[in-house]
Order: sequence, then structure tokens, then C-alpha cells
Amino acid sequence: MRLAIATLAIIAPLFMSACGSTASSGAEAAPAPTPVATRCNAAPAQFAVGRIVDAALESDARARAGAKTSRVLKPDQVVTMEFNAERLNLSVDNTGRVLRVNCG
Repeated sequence: MRLAIATLAIIAPLFMSACGSTASSGAEAAPAPTPVATRCNAAPAQFAVGRIVDAALESDARARAGAKTSRVLKPDQVVTMEFNAERLNLSVDNTGRVLRVNCG
């Protein structure tokens, strides 16, 4: 019994020290990630509501919103639901008229 306790007393600190983190000599910490600079802001792109979408309108709306990408969403179209803060969505009706402008 004493041998088991003595062994545990020696081994336990070794296992616990493996959980700690130490900086290696001469190594610098990794820089913090920079925030995304191209976040979408749908407010400046609201001019597109009521207009028929075409490549020029989509490009202009994307540029005004500061979005990196854009997509036109047609009625009943299957789309991915993941949120993308850099994407502008132009929701249109069956005639191609923009009904809604939002980011995501």
C-alpha cells in the first residue's frame, strides 16, 4: 500500500506538468487574427428594391453594400442557409424585380 502511494506521489506531478503550457525559448506568440474588413451593410443597397435585377444592378448593389460577394435569390430556389457576413442577398420575384435586400 505504501509503495502504491509513493509511486502515485511521484507520478502524479509528472502527469500534471504535461497539462501545463510553456513558451519555448525565442518563440513569439502568434498574432491575433485580424477582423474581417469587408462586412456587408445592406442599407446603401436598398436603392435596388423595386428594380429589375441584371448584372450591372447586382454589381452596383454589392459595391455600395461593401460586400465581397452577392447572390440573386429567386422564388422557391434552394439556397444554403449559412450566414456569410460578406455576402449581399437580392431576393427577387418571378419577373426578376428585387423585393428584398439583406446581408447573409
